Amino acid sequence: MIPVGVSNRHIHLSQEHLAQLFGPQFELTVLKGLSQPGQFAANETVTVEGPKGTIENVRILGPARPMTQLEISKTDSFKLGINAPVRLSGDIEGTPGIIIHGPKGTITVDKGVIIAKRHIHMAPSDAEKFGVKDNQVVKVKTFGERALIFDEVVVRVNEKFALDMHIDTDEANAAGLKTGDHVELLL
Repeated sequence: MIPVGVSNRHIHLSQEHLAQLFGPQFELTVLKGLSQPGQFAANETVTVEGPKGTIENVRILGPARPMTQLEISKTDSFKLGINAPVRLSGDIEGTPGIIIHGPKGTITVDKGVIIAKRHIHMAPSDAEKFGVKDNQVVKVKTFGERALIFDEVVVRVNEKFALDMHIDTDEANAAGLKTGDHVELLL
């Protein structure tokens, strides 16, 4: 069984963009730790603006990343008016951009908006236990009143990862899942 982490819309900011939005030498403050070691939800939020609308209070996840990336759901993409592709985190080439408003400034990024592809984080020992490899595509079975099978789930293996399947709010709602529920890996 694999624990589920439901991921609401959020943004990863580069140190450069963090400084432009919040001021020089600004450091994020921790609201709460996340399932992946060293990752956290920050107290700080931004507003994102697309061609058709805005979304306020988008949570920043820390620490700062090498590149800025906004992860939204398909429902969010309609509100913003952005045709965001489904991608793994970090794969932002050829993706749409967005306007980001912070308390000390506004920036426009020319790429970085994605709908995160559902995936499972695993340490190498977990991958060995489940008999899977990094970047392997698997299916996952959910349980309950809205049970379903998720196809096209990517396994991500790294010694820094903790076992957790990440899905967005649209996917969680469709399957009746919440953070802390468990799913079964199907090969």
